[in-house]
Amino acid sequence: MKHAPALLVIDMQNALAAIAHRARETVAVIAGLQARARAAGVPVITVQHHGNGLEPGTDGWRVVPELAPDDGESVISKTSADSFLDTGLDATLTALGTTELLVTGFATEICVDTTARQALSRRYDLVLVADGHTTSVREAGGGPYAEPDASVAHHNEIFRNLDFPGRSIRVLPGADVDFRPPRARRPPA
Repeated sequence: MKHAPALLVIDMQNALAAIAHRARETVAVIAGLQARARAAGVPVITVQHHGNGLEPGTDGWRVVPELAPDDGESVISKTSADSFLDTGLDATLTALGTTELLVTGFATEICVDTTARQALSRRYDLVLVADGHTTSVREAGGGPYAEPDASVAHHNEIFRNLDFPGRSIRVLPGADVDFRPPRARRPPA
């Protein structure tokens, strides 16, 4: 089967970036990946959540300017944590011939985690971009969720050790993402 990656950018919208931990750094990593994907001819797919205060057409709903989709790129609208549920994402990926999904975005333990697991269940190989996903800002000891850095690290480690038979799962920092097939890559010097 031909290796065909696609880059997925989940919920990097103005209102969500405003509450995101390390928003500027995460946006920079994703923007770098977008530029490299586009240069390599790899599809970039943007997912936008709507509902719960993210109403289409509002400033908060819009994708942050640094990550705005280019003309002709796919934009998927969703209403749940699962970017596949009741959306055209799977059909879009199938039409593109996608075999591997590179997942980035907001929020680590909700939309990113849910979408990444659904991608595996739908038989896509997965790259979770270790520094390309983030969660909301939280104070230490401020509730039921882990602190942001701990949450990101925890999910990266879970995906490093997750086993889906027949699926390739990699967790890579954005700088190490290579859009070539895994076997075509040269080992580090």
